Amino acid sequence: MVAQGTKPITGEQRAFMTGNEVVAWAALAAGADIMYGYPITPQNEIMHYWTRLAPKYDRGFLQTEDEIAAGFTTAGGVLAGKRAFTATAGPGNVLMQEAMSMAEMMRLPTVVVVTQRGGPSTATVIYSQQELNLTCSGGNGEGLRIVYSTSSHEDLFHYTIKAFNTAWKYRFPTFVLGDGYQSKMREPVTIYDPETRGITMAESRPMVGLPGLPGVEREPAHLRNTFNLEDELYERLTASIEDYRAMTPEVVEWEAGTVDDAELLIIAHGVVSRAARAAVTALREAGVKAGYFRPITLRPFPEEALQPIAARVRRILVVESAYGQLERQVRASLYGLETPISSYLRPGMGITPEEILRVARQEPARQT
Repeated sequence: MVAQGTKPITGEQRAFMTGNEVVAWAALAAGADIMYGYPITPQNEIMHYWTRLAPKYDRGFLQTEDEIAAGFTTAGGVLAGKRAFTATAGPGNVLMQEAMSMAEMMRLPTVVVVTQRGGPSTATVIYSQQELNLTCSGGNGEGLRIVYSTSSHEDLFHYTIKAFNTAWKYRFPTFVLGDGYQSKMREPVTIYDPETRGITMAESRPMVGLPGLPGVEREPAHLRNTFNLEDELYERLTASIEDYRAMTPEVVEWEAGTVDDAELLIIAHGVVSRAARAAVTALREAGVKAGYFRPITLRPFPEEALQPIAARVRRILVVESAYGQLERQVRASLYGLETPISSYLRPGMGITPEEILRVARQEPARQT
């Protein structure tokens, strides 16, 4: 056991590790108290590394009987004031949606790391971007959640830490969306103590078992997820939707490159955006005025940032390892815009810069 109060990371350190190792270290750095989880590839090593590291820093772990239980125990940990999280993939993500819907209704700051795999159902254990729809709006309700899409190990570390802060600050379920490639591959990464970069972690606090008599000595918590009347539900949802809309400008994130004079805009997220950036560099070297746009928050989607860029280019190419899940979000965000939109869709497959180059040089096969 490391001495109590010892930080897992001091200052900044360079490392060479897998994406799953990165998530475990980031959760430690963020002050996570406990992980609840159930094994599923490709996220297993997040659990494995956490169980190796956590006891050294007096952190907890509970392996549950399935992903349904993992989702609900994460919600329970949060209710007790613990900075709790879980991780899953594919079918496990499906099973967690009931718990995450409850977390939306009760405004619980749950954190879930999703390492996407091919679907539907069991499918492959390797890689995909097919969990965008599921993660953004998989539960019943209005999808009042925050979803960060990561493209690198640096992203995985940074946005895992940020997820805990965002969740506890705004009290909405927060997801870190990775994939099987990131989970298994190794690359250099800078891991850091959040304080080193001026990051103050949002306070976690219990929501049940509070001292004082409710309604007399303190405000009642009103932690409900079921309502008898439509008016009660509508009132609660309206308040949450207003909070979500007010939060959106503070949370929404994106990345764009060489878009000022671009005639072709390539839109991609997650690890595919790395191929898109490389393709844009090659296109520029070949004299093609190309730019890229990467949504970092898939929910809320950065539509206000995308719209003016999309309005001044000649055509748009959406590239993803799914059958139009990102494309549908793009088209909805740009509804009414006359810029032609084409796509390169490879569900469950990796995409290389060379593929994007080949498609980018062709006339659009599908247009609005």
